Amino acid sequence: MRRSLARLPLAGLILTGFVLAVPGFARAGQALAVVATIKPIHSLVAGVMRRVGEPMLLIRGAASPHSYALRPSGARALRRARLVFWVGEGIETALRRPLESLVRRGALVTLLEAKGLVLLPARRAKARRVSAWEAGEGGLKEKHKAHAGDGRSTGGGIEPHIWLDPRNARRMAQKIASELSRVDAGNADIYMANAADLSRRLDSLTREIRAELGSVAGAPYVVFHDAYRYFESRFGLSPAGAIAVAPGRRPRAKRLTLIRRRIRALRAACVFAEPQFTPRLVKTVMEGTGARLGVLDPLGADLKPGENMYFSLMRRMSTSLRTCLAPEAER
Repeated sequence: MRRSLARLPLAGLILTGFVLAVPGFARAGQALAVVATIKPIHSLVAGVMRRVGEPMLLIRGAASPHSYALRPSGARALRRARLVFWVGEGIETALRRPLESLVRRGALVTLLEAKGLVLLPARRAKARRVSAWEAGEGGLKEKHKAHAGDGRSTGGGIEPHIWLDPRNARRMAQKIASELSRVDAGNADIYMANAADLSRRLDSLTREIRAELGSVAGAPYVVFHDAYRYFESRFGLSPAGAIAVAPGRRPRAKRLTLIRRRIRALRAACVFAEPQFTPRLVKTVMEGTGARLGVLDPLGADLKPGENMYFSLMRRMSTSLRTCLAPEAER
């Protein structure tokens, strides 16, 4: 004789593969739905979630967070997510409105607002000038105060590439662990232990990079895109300027002349482009300057996503700087 499910005991329901629909109860093995917007942040979130689950990476490959077009699959992931981690609209510019409309209340975590961050003011470009900041012919001489994050919105005057300072990465990992523990208290001990382990690895990374770059700290260089201030500040580097060239767009002849003149005047040992700049554009900009060419990538466009990606990103940036800036005998 068949018995109705309503009369089966709880143990019988479990054995037959059914789970009671209790509010707040997730099925065994059901992963917490978490989304991270860009690779460096995804790497930190993955490190904190180790042995619990895998976050989804929203912006993949070489797509720019400033102009990213959200796909339907990404929109669905944002709707389902229990937590969504992003830096802030200064980086993921194109995602501000989608995040506001798709992400559930209380699920969006702005890491630029994490407590204890070292926040640096953005350097202002002056109209019709080649460098992104004005430092005179002798290089960058401005002084600045570092501001500790207090959890409030920082506004548009803050340089947003905060993850390029490993100490900021530590603070973000702590924020990530706290938010994950808030929505998944059962795994809070694992999240906190993972964050502590990540902090130790980041301290070791800081010492490693400082040792690698110590001999080239005073060498002047120019970047195409002024995105590296946190890295430069943490490791005592000597940037001379930025030329703010748009990827894939050939500057006009007059601007090329100004750029070359500026690179020579700053006596830059190296000019660092980014992967999205075409080789022809880079060659045109640098022609006749005598500077060597390097490549820096703050997002790690071609690196494999995962918990180790952040460390690969920082080590590659350090190696690229040392290799280009070091005297020939030391390379």
